Amino acid sequence: MPARTTQLIKELRARTSAGVMDCKKALEESKGDVDKAESVLKEKGVASAAKKAGRKTDQGLIDTYIHSGGRIGAMIEINCETDFVARTDAFQGFVEELAQHL
Repeated sequence: MPARTTQLIKELRARTSAGVMDCKKALEESKGDVDKAESVLKEKGVASAAKKAGRKTDQGLIDTYIHSGGRIGAMIEINCETDFVARTDAFQGFVEELAQHL
């Protein structure tokens, strides 16, 4: 792979956080134009998101928050696809933070 191509892939990855092969294919499709390649990746991302939209999310967490004084409270349910995600500290922290900000 020529150094120029490697540099373009590196730049595109920095802009989009896409995978190396996705960046390479997008650059090939756009004939080396980084801006066009970024647009190609965004279009593919939208298509990818549309495919995932119908997935079942039957795992998750329910969290509650009661404000001091007990007059205001919130209950929130956030779902995810797998129990592995629901058990992570990051997901649990996210749900807790969200409940406190409602």
